[in-house]
Amino acid sequence: MGKEMEVRENFSKTKTMELPRNVVIGHDALLEVEKVCDNLKLGKTALLVVDETTKKVAGDAVASLLSDAGYTVEDFIIKEADKETIEEVKTVSVENGTSFLLGVGGGRPIDVAKCASTNAGLPFLSVPTAASHDGIVSSRASIKSDNGRESIVAQSPMAVIMDTYVISQSPHKLLAAGCGDIISNSTAVKDWLLARNLKNEYYSSYAASLAEMTAHLLLERADSIKPKLEESAWFVAKALVSSGVAMSIAGTSRPASGSEHLFSHALDNISKPPALHGEQCGVGTIMMMYLHGGDWGRIRNGLLAVGAPTSARGMDLPEDDIIEALVTAHKVNKDRYTILGDEGLTRDAAENLARTTRVI
Repeated sequence: MGKEMEVRENFSKTKTMELPRNVVIGHDALLEVEKVCDNLKLGKTALLVVDETTKKVAGDAVASLLSDAGYTVEDFIIKEADKETIEEVKTVSVENGTSFLLGVGGGRPIDVAKCASTNAGLPFLSVPTAASHDGIVSSRASIKSDNGRESIVAQSPMAVIMDTYVISQSPHKLLAAGCGDIISNSTAVKDWLLARNLKNEYYSSYAASLAEMTAHLLLERADSIKPKLEESAWFVAKALVSSGVAMSIAGTSRPASGSEHLFSHALDNISKPPALHGEQCGVGTIMMMYLHGGDWGRIRNGLLAVGAPTSARGMDLPEDDIIEALVTAHKVNKDRYTILGDEGLTRDAAENLARTTRVI
């Protein structure tokens, strides 16, 4: 008994995981918004965060469905996901006695709703109109700053409602970008394992396995991802949820964000304008997989199959931006150890890498 007590006293691990309570994915999933809100008992006053496009695509429909069910709904139309907009949305939420927020759109409305609700101490629901990145499910937000874009921690959505018909009707390049973000788990997990081995960083084998499996399954199904096909939207939407869950299990974005994301963030700061986040991460994954000694050709072929770019030309970016991003990527987040190391790549090494993998 004494030995058992000693073992129990020496065990001090604890873990907190923040996961969406409801995830609804499928055809006409928007029609479930009232049921989801009722079940969560969020209150009856909602603030809808949209942009001009997503208001027409799904925002008006969500507002109508909730209004008909007795909810008081106001909308806030945003132009950019920046700190000023977040503060404005937070202020309106508090002044109006808002019970909860809904982010309806792609990245910007959801990121703004995510951050504003966090700052206001209110729950929020994610209602994506495109499956372009895993931020629609995760607790991280990409916010515009003076130096480009900044990735910050916020709360996870209390619920996610993904209407596969709406998503399938969005431009295919958005869905392809989402595939790129999922495929990038392949190198993110390798970077995380490297950090564990070389820097003794915390590592979750469960989270890593889920993230890696999600990328592997998408690469296996890459040929089936087609424009305007609802089955494709269904598959990518589920994969994005899996990536978000992996990050929640880990308590960090590590399972889905490594050197390829550092490269993408560096491009955000360099290119005017940059390409889509998922596009940049996909191209970064090709090069980082080469550095890891993995099958970078499989990554490239998978991106081509889903219709995502694999080169600077495909992203409509100057080749010099690619080189500069590779050279500076290791400086983006000094706390995140990756295959790029502490010193990063020399300019010659960066150019050789980009040419070898046919990115330039």
